[in-house]
Amino acid sequence: MTSGQSTRQRWVVFGAAGMLGQDAVAVAEAAGHEVTGLRRSDLDITDASAVLDAVAGHDIVVNCAGWTAVDDAETHEAEAFAVNATGAAHLARAATASGARLVHVSTDYVFDGGATRPYAEDAPVAPRSAYGRTKAAGEWAVRALAPDALVVRTAWLYGAGGRCFPQTIARVAGERDRLSVVDDQTGQPTWTADLADLIVRLVGARSPGGIYHGTASGQVTWHGFAREVVAAAGRTTPVDPTTSAAYQLPAPRPAYSVLGHDRLREAGVEPIGDWAERWKVAAPAVLGLDRP
Repeated sequence: MTSGQSTRQRWVVFGAAGMLGQDAVAVAEAAGHEVTGLRRSDLDITDASAVLDAVAGHDIVVNCAGWTAVDDAETHEAEAFAVNATGAAHLARAATASGARLVHVSTDYVFDGGATRPYAEDAPVAPRSAYGRTKAAGEWAVRALAPDALVVRTAWLYGAGGRCFPQTIARVAGERDRLSVVDDQTGQPTWTADLADLIVRLVGARSPGGIYHGTASGQVTWHGFAREVVAAAGRTTPVDPTTSAAYQLPAPRPAYSVLGHDRLREAGVEPIGDWAERWKVAAPAVLGLDRP
């Protein structure tokens, strides 16, 4: 990773206890910035006054906070909206009021998943789930209230700082004779440390405000990724392909979550590398293989 910034800035990261938030704090600090990490227990982003006070005095505001329980959002859409849309609006207003720059993290769920080629940054949003609707609303609020904000969509995140797909697959591969993983959903597994690095580079490049896609390059199905995880874990457990229909989940999953990176290149910012190559680098830390 090649984080870089010419001047030391004051950063505040909301959602700092989360998987991405932890890496955002660590990578920004490693780049030489003064970073304040705020957890959900420290501050409720639905509290406009508290957000205004927390943002004051900072140069860069990174919103890693969010309602990410995709299935629960189907029956708690108002609560998810309060965090993903209203909370995002509070951060945008506070950033604008204090002269800070906002980096807002969004998701592939704003799309319907019906594409057959990578989604462009300006592709029409058409969320199919409550989670997707609340995140799309958050994007709209941020762009309306803080035009200079960087909205960074991501997908298929994994990292060392929280429960994630690779950790689950590695654990189950040690408990069962064989696994069954869906092979009809395609996306870009993305390491949170790489996304955090991309955010630092976007800010450092003084990239124009707007939407960017922060995912690894290339594409794979969950089944294909699971096979790589099992191999990295040193297991030989067979992984069988199955379909999404085999799992009855409340929220529909996008069948195609591949995001294009043209706007990054236009801004002179290199996209994250190929997902398979980055997984090889990430696997020891994410699976705990680097610990004695």
